[in-house]
Amino acid sequence: MAAQRIFIVEDDLKIADLLAETLRKYHYEVETAKDFDRILDEFEAFDPHMILLDINLPSYDGYYWCRQLRLKTTCPILFISARSGDMDQVFALENGGDDFITKPFHYEIVLAKIRSHLRRAYGEYAPKQEERSVKVGRIALYMERMELHVKTVVIPLQKKESAIMELLLTQHPKVATREQLLEELWDDQTFVDENTLNVNMTRVRKKLADYQVLSSIETVRGAGYRLLLHEEEI
Repeated sequence: MAAQRIFIVEDDLKIADLLAETLRKYHYEVETAKDFDRILDEFEAFDPHMILLDINLPSYDGYYWCRQLRLKTTCPILFISARSGDMDQVFALENGGDDFITKPFHYEIVLAKIRSHLRRAYGEYAPKQEERSVKVGRIALYMERMELHVKTVVIPLQKKESAIMELLLTQHPKVATREQLLEELWDDQTFVDENTLNVNMTRVRKKLADYQVLSSIETVRGAGYRLLLHEEEI
């Protein structure tokens, strides 16, 4: 099992280094913040399972960074601060924190809280997430598996094929517009134009035909595409 990653945002380098050294002894992968104006960039590059966050930081305080991080992640955020007032703890929790540890701290307490929150977020106490799917009639698409189930037939799909079927099923019985499909197929690495959409739509139609699916994809001139369910697959 890969080591869980912990991101420490602490401007006292001695505390940050001691904490990182301790956590590494317990087989966690640890990064400490280097540029306190680029916390979000460092967070995204490391992609941690947990964040340990001080309140008193250069430029912006921990409350600010917690709010910004919460726009990008639901991972546990534990505040670690010398500020021990009741309102400091209230602000920490109300700004998106999950727990508050007061300095000076005992490492055993920090480790116990880290383990507890990681178990709740990712371990045996984590809520079981239902698999995403969309179903119309006897056709079901399972997005994480990229599988299309038609009655008892299981059809493996490529990423863009799955994206097309997801939109057609979600929009059914309405038309999925070309604009919606182009947006669905677009990603940061790949530019999608009309020709790319046509090629991928042809592949989806061919795959349905290869697996003898009776339902079809109708071209709606000037608008987009619509899934037509065959009576045997309703």
